[in-house]
This record gives sequence, C-alpha cells and structure tokens, in this order.
Amino acid sequence: MTELFVKSLIILYGLTTLLLLPERVNAEDYYQKTKAYRVEPDSDPSSYVRNLSKTQFAQFRDIEWLDVGLDFRTRYEYRENDLRRRNDATTGAPLTRYRNDPDNLWLLRTRAYLGVKKILDPLRFAVEFEDSRSYNGLYEKTNADVNEFELIQGYGELYFDHLLGHNRPLSLRVGRQALELIDRRLIASNQFRNTTNNFEGFRLRFGKKQNNWDLDTFAFQPVERSKYGFDQPDQATWFYGAVFSLKQWSEYLTIQPYFIGRKQRAEPFAAILTDRKAALDIYAPGVRAYGVLADTGVDFDADLNKQFGRSGSLSATDSSGQLLRQHDALAYSLELGYSFDHDWKPRASVYYGYGTGDKNPSDNINNRFDAFYGFNQPWSRNDYFSWDNIHAPKARLEFSPNKNLRFDMGYNLYWVQSATDAWNRANLRDRSGQSGQFLGHEFDLRMLHKLNAYVDWSVSYARFTPGDFTKSFNQLVSPTDGPFTTEASNFVYVEMSLNAFGDGKP
Repeated sequence: MTELFVKSLIILYGLTTLLLLPERVNAEDYYQKTKAYRVEPDSDPSSYVRNLSKTQFAQFRDIEWLDVGLDFRTRYEYRENDLRRRNDATTGAPLTRYRNDPDNLWLLRTRAYLGVKKILDPLRFAVEFEDSRSYNGLYEKTNADVNEFELIQGYGELYFDHLLGHNRPLSLRVGRQALELIDRRLIASNQFRNTTNNFEGFRLRFGKKQNNWDLDTFAFQPVERSKYGFDQPDQATWFYGAVFSLKQWSEYLTIQPYFIGRKQRAEPFAAILTDRKAALDIYAPGVRAYGVLADTGVDFDADLNKQFGRSGSLSATDSSGQLLRQHDALAYSLELGYSFDHDWKPRASVYYGYGTGDKNPSDNINNRFDAFYGFNQPWSRNDYFSWDNIHAPKARLEFSPNKNLRFDMGYNLYWVQSATDAWNRANLRDRSGQSGQFLGHEFDLRMLHKLNAYVDWSVSYARFTPGDFTKSFNQLVSPTDGPFTTEASNFVYVEMSLNAFGDGKP
C-alpha cells in the first residue's frame, strides 16, 4: 500500500511541475463551484465557521487570526414505511422485519469550532466538537443519529504560505479531521446526517483551492462512531489517496484526476456482528470534470471511477474473512444542466448515475462498487441509495424567487444494476435474480429560507413508490410484521439552523 501511495504522489506531483507551470503566478482565484445538485464540497473550515473579524461584533474587527463557529440544528422527521436497513441493537444482526409504525423523530445537533491561524505561522491548529442526539423515536438508535459530545476535529497544521511560489502554500495536517473531496460521492463529512464522518491521520496539500492547480493527499484511519463513548479510529483500516485539481481554465472547465485506496485487515470475531470485518485491498483511480459551456447556459459535472484489487467476505465457508476474491467494479456519474435567463435563476437538469453490482454471487469476482465514505443525499432524499448496484436517471428543477428563498424538486427512477445482488440500504437481495430489477421511483420537493443573518430553515417532502423488485419481497414478510414492501414511503422533515456568529457579513 505504501509503495503504491508514494508512486501516485510522485506521478501527480510530476504533472504539476511538467505540465502546469502557470503563466499567471499571482493571487487570482481560479476556483469555480460546480452547479450540479448537492455535490459541491463543504468549505474548509466548514460553512458555519466565521472569521471573528467578519462577524456582527464590531469589537473584534482586528482579530483576523481566529476562526470561530457555534451552530445548533434541530430537525423533525416523519417517516412512514421506512425501508432503510436496520440492525439488532445488541448483536448487530440485520433485521428482516419492516417498521410497523410511522416514526416521529427529533434530531438535535450542536457544533462548536475554534481555529487559530497566521498569528503563530507556520503552526496552526483547530478543534471542533459535536453533540448529536435523537428523541421520540420508536426504533433502535444508531450512530447515524446519536454521537454525544464528541471531538470530530482536533489537528495541528504546519502551513507555509508561499513555499511553492507566490500565494501557493504547502500544508501538513496531523490528527483527527473531517473533509469533503471531489463531488462528495466518495469522500464526505455527510452534512445532512446528524453525525459526521471523520478520520485520523495525515493530510498533505500542495497549493490551495484558489490556485490554478493543487494537489491534496491523505492517509487516514476512519473514526468509528460510538453513540455514548469516545470515538476511536479503526485500527484495522487505512484509507488513502490523492486528488489533483487543474483549474487553469476553470471559467469553463475544472479537471480532477484522483486515486483512492482502502486496505483493511480481517477482524472476524468481534462481539457485534456489524463490527466484524473481512480483509480487502481496493484501488480506485478516477477522473472528474465539471464546468460550463461558454455563453450557452449549459453546465456539466461528470465522474468516472474504476476499482480493482482484492476483497473478502465473511461467510459460513470462510469465517476468517481471509479468502480474497478479485475486485472489479465500475461507476460513473453525469449531470447536465441549463440555467435560464430569468430573475428567479431557474436551472433544469438531467442526471444519470451508474454503479456495478456483483454479477454472480457464486464466482470468485466481486463486482459491487465500493462507495467508500460518500454522501447519499444526491441519490435520494429518503437516503435509500448509494453509489453501488444502481441505475439512477433523474430530472430536477431549481429556482430562487429572491436571494433568501430557494426551491428544488426532482423525479428519480432506480434499478439494480445486477438482479442477483442486493439493494444494500434496504437489506433486500434475491440471489436467484428472479425478482426483476426495478426498485421504484421517488419524487421530492424542498424549500430553503434564510430568515435573517442568524437563522435558516427548510422543509422537505419525499415519496418513494416501490417497483417490481421491491414488491416481490412482500411475500417474505409475515402479516404481523407490516408495513409491507408494496407500500409507498413518505418522508417529511422540517429543519432549523441557528448560527451564533451570523452569516459573516459585518
């Protein structure tokens, strides 16, 4: 793993020196955000963080070396006929029953951030705490909703502002970190969920996102969330990679070749079933490109990833998890949008996402695409799907009647790519392949409103109607276990966020 990682860094850094000697070496900002739906990575530090000099408090105008954040979010969720996978709270074994009653859940999340920069350069540091809780739920609490009083970031950083040229820094972070890269489909902190993906390890960056090129490299152990205890890194797993971003022509095109890998040691005897791990060693090179077609109103965002390596599984025939199969998977994603010349800034888009599933459960090849630590909301408002074993065409409309009010709505269709592989997040699989491939379709609608500098709120509705594949599992469910997989799912939420330091506009 180490040798391959080093070679990847050498190749990517060579590209920067041989191909990207810039004609303009100055402080110009080359970075352009994507227009694609919900795939723009969160800022660093997170979007709720403010520089103290740019807050509503005039007495702190001169304190430019301190970043602060204090954010509280509450969300009420109503879920009816929820199909998401559930596990027994004690053993971790998957449950086959579906939720008998609608759930009315209150989620609370508080985050606090403190970051020191510039005044002690090259030394910088940041700490971030998060407290995530849930109330009033009928079903098992999970670490997707609960992670009480936790350190989600705590790192030291060496930051050399102009080491690679004017306004082109070199930085090294060590410690616990959260990050979002590429289009969030593979690496994300997961902003919608009540708890956060984070990692412990090293992040070495050549340049910054405002430069015409930058190289972001990392080697991490993922942090395993504990609902009530202190989180610990997964000592059996290393997650590593590099993302090279070329923004020389970012007004029209940004290109991001990248490489991601994950190496995991088998741990088959953990007391909790969901903590047991099989060995794997997966390599995932890819390339993403996004931008706009000049003077046409058309934008695009595309991502292609090929995975290879070896992966194991825990089964009755191999309880050790050491029997490795060939890993061979592919995924791609393409969104095309058009922005109309209108005061409401409407944007219409079409999208297609594809991720392979396992073709044959009995052969020695695993074809299921590994979505790593991705963000699922771009796939489904219900959080039913991720980037694996899927065909997903979509159509969407977004518009803003004014600068403080936004709407978006979408219609989504879903098929399994392999009829013999699982719809993983619903824990449904027909190894015979006789249940068809159409999972169902989903409609969603959302409104977001900025009430004032300190308060934002939103409301959303999503309805998933099951297809032939999903309905076929109705016969496997006892009449006393309902609701059945033939019934539509409804998901409504109302969310409010309060930022103690306002919107960063003095």
